Amino acid sequence: MTTRRDFLKVVGSASGALVLGIRIAGAQESDRPFSPNAWLTIEKDGSVHIKVGKSEMGQGVRTSLPMIVAEELDADFASVRVTQASPGPDFTRLGTGGSGSIMGLWNPLRQAGAAARTMLVGAAAAKWGVDPTALQTEKGAVLHRASGRRASYGELAADAAKQPVPAQPVLKSRDAYRIVGKSHRRPDGAEIVTGRAQFGMDVRVPGMRFAVVARSPQLGGKVTSFDAAKAKKVAGVRDVFEIPTGIAVVADNTWAAMEGREALTIRWSESPHAAFNSTDHRAALEKAVDKPALTIRKDAAGLAGFDNVAKIIEASYFYPFGAHAALEPVNCTAMVTDQGCTIWSPTQTPNAVQGTAATLLGIPPAAVTVNVMLLGGGFGRRLGVDFDREAVEIARRTKPTPVQLVWTRADDMKHGYFQAASAHRLRAGLDESGKVVAWEHRKASTPHNARRVPTQDDRVNPETVRGWAWGVYDSPYFAKDSEMSYAIVDAPVPIGPWRSVFSPPSVFARECFVDEIARQTNRDPIQVRYDLLGGDETYTIGGEVINRTRMRKVLELVAQKSGWGRPLPAGTARGIACNVFHTETYIAYVVDVRLKKDAGSDRLPFTVDRVVCALDCGVAINPLGVAQQVESGVIWSLSNMKGEVTVKNGSIEQSLYSDFPVVMIDETPPVIETHIVDSPDERPHGLGEPVVCPFAPAVANALTRLVGKPIRELPVRSL
Repeated sequence: MTTRRDFLKVVGSASGALVLGIRIAGAQESDRPFSPNAWLTIEKDGSVHIKVGKSEMGQGVRTSLPMIVAEELDADFASVRVTQASPGPDFTRLGTGGSGSIMGLWNPLRQAGAAARTMLVGAAAAKWGVDPTALQTEKGAVLHRASGRRASYGELAADAAKQPVPAQPVLKSRDAYRIVGKSHRRPDGAEIVTGRAQFGMDVRVPGMRFAVVARSPQLGGKVTSFDAAKAKKVAGVRDVFEIPTGIAVVADNTWAAMEGREALTIRWSESPHAAFNSTDHRAALEKAVDKPALTIRKDAAGLAGFDNVAKIIEASYFYPFGAHAALEPVNCTAMVTDQGCTIWSPTQTPNAVQGTAATLLGIPPAAVTVNVMLLGGGFGRRLGVDFDREAVEIARRTKPTPVQLVWTRADDMKHGYFQAASAHRLRAGLDESGKVVAWEHRKASTPHNARRVPTQDDRVNPETVRGWAWGVYDSPYFAKDSEMSYAIVDAPVPIGPWRSVFSPPSVFARECFVDEIARQTNRDPIQVRYDLLGGDETYTIGGEVINRTRMRKVLELVAQKSGWGRPLPAGTARGIACNVFHTETYIAYVVDVRLKKDAGSDRLPFTVDRVVCALDCGVAINPLGVAQQVESGVIWSLSNMKGEVTVKNGSIEQSLYSDFPVVMIDETPPVIETHIVDSPDERPHGLGEPVVCPFAPAVANALTRLVGKPIRELPVRSL
């Protein structure tokens, strides 16, 4: 099982300096830059270099993480320079996922910056013969206001390196922040929008070649034989050989490699999953939720609470397989020599890439250098190391010539890891007054199997299975008697990490169902949510605390800012949905939606005219970055409302954006507002994943009002 806590540990977001591999430096030679820890270096010219230990895939960590260090250091943020950390003794857990980057590095990075500030102040105090408490820091300098003396960090760097490293440096109070909490543009934004930034597919190494791999068209198929004669006649093709996942074609350029692949003659073994199709799988999922399965949460009388209710409301929901479909397909450049291996990868898990290459080549991890490139979208797909392993396999054969492996769009769509399809059945029992007093949510799906297939013990352990039902067991709502269950329905489709992991389908079903209750009881959807939050401020589930007061404040703010209850233009409907993501980030959306004229597609044509988001993420490091995360979550979620992955005869049917459509520029909501609740929580929480979950059900709830029929599945089809 991968619990929330375990996952954050795996991707290196657990707090604590030792866990994160932060090296606290001792005394340094005077001619070296001032580097009190692995994150930070101050040069003699005063320039500040901050290392970022997370992968940048559009979420803004190259902005927000340096802001934390610069805040405690009291540096001039405009002069900060950022470099990407690579696996090594100082950086043993660089994984990026679980919305844990800021949350996990908040305290360690504050300590790193504060330690350096303390040492710089100590150096100035010794130099001027004054008490350190008489000094202040400001924008990269130490000040002694009483005498008017000022020394830049560059001037003090050599002496600061001789100061003792404080074990517990004093951190700044929140009211003293001048960087954190203020909006900052991305330092690398100009390079990205002008094309100067280097993503994985932009890597060019002298003498490099390019490769693609032919993989089985069916799930689980293997090569039985192949004929490379025609492929080798293609101009530019240099070599053709078998690797564990298929047949690699190496050429002078990617086009030649793809042309060579098309010319291959390959015989594949019969797939053990040739009979599998997504239609039958859906039927199996829906059959599984016809009855309760393994109970993962039970409050009071559980299902027995339905015995004496006045009314029962029930509904079923379905969520299809989904593809990551990141703009940049997965790729990796690798070079193997007698001295070791060098890799350039747009990866979310560089330490795993290093370990995989070392094991594959039989060399120590220290002999493997991993250069972490910018990611053109990640969404959890690049937590896998399958494409990196293929690149190293190929580079081992082309040694010492470097090679760039590229997965085409179709490769990525057909052979990646997918969001699991799921079915849901919900029931609510109401008393005579219309209050919900009993609640049931059943979910059937396939858990993650990208890393490990669940054991039989996993399958019957409620605590383990609960970790596959995010959004079900940790609902913020309260009913006196409630019970949640999960049924495992196996599928050969490779399931892997996803943006918001298991939550989107669960929250889609739950939030649409809450609106179902509102419709059948003729009550306001927000009022129903207020009532379902119950009277208690908090409750604990799985050792984690859900704060209903924070959820209420988010709902109150989104209702206020959206003008909830005010008349809308004819043909426009408004929808609401909310969620708490793993007891950490509280978020709600209100959307204004209208129907468009049918363009001939089987999808229901609609336009989202306005999005209002309210959220509580604890300390908002960069409010501009928060808004950008919301905007990205809106577009990601809208795209997932349009598409689905289907399987026929053991083969994925989609291959391009034309058959897995994503939102285009003219379909993007023209107004996306983000409103941040000022939270007393002194710790920041994640945003990359939480912003996804409630958006689709908010839109579905608005569409239900427009068409007069409940929207209970994705993609949203014409009625």
